[in-house]
Amino acid sequence: MRVIETAVEYQGFWGSIGDLIWWFLWAFIFVSYLFALFAIIGDLFRDHKLAGGWKAVWIFFLIFFPIITALIYLIARGKGMGQRSAEAAREFKSAQDDYIKQVAGSSPSEEIAKAKALLDAGSITQAEFDALKAKALA
Repeated sequence: MRVIETAVEYQGFWGSIGDLIWWFLWAFIFVSYLFALFAIIGDLFRDHKLAGGWKAVWIFFLIFFPIITALIYLIARGKGMGQRSAEAAREFKSAQDDYIKQVAGSSPSEEIAKAKALLDAGSITQAEFDALKAKALA
């Protein structure tokens, strides 16, 4: 009889749906805070106009007064945060496009057309044109 009473008193982690909902709510809030914290830290180091000392002050307060500092940062610097993020995305896309153009090269017909334009302009000789044409077709 004593075993049954103990089992009823202890419901465990899954014993109460209310406790489970609260646990998931707090887990969601914690993960959301971590996302905001990493976004703030990333923005701090992305901002080249903010001096290093001010960055250290923000980090200090984020460590010792995390939630209030995160809220103040998002209110005070949230608009600039979005602008810096958009600028970084534009720079990344531009660099990626340049890299793709560089790596992709051009088709053989484009290379032959460029060589023909150089030949017509007198920049290269017929022998050089033939060599470029053979290289492009190889």
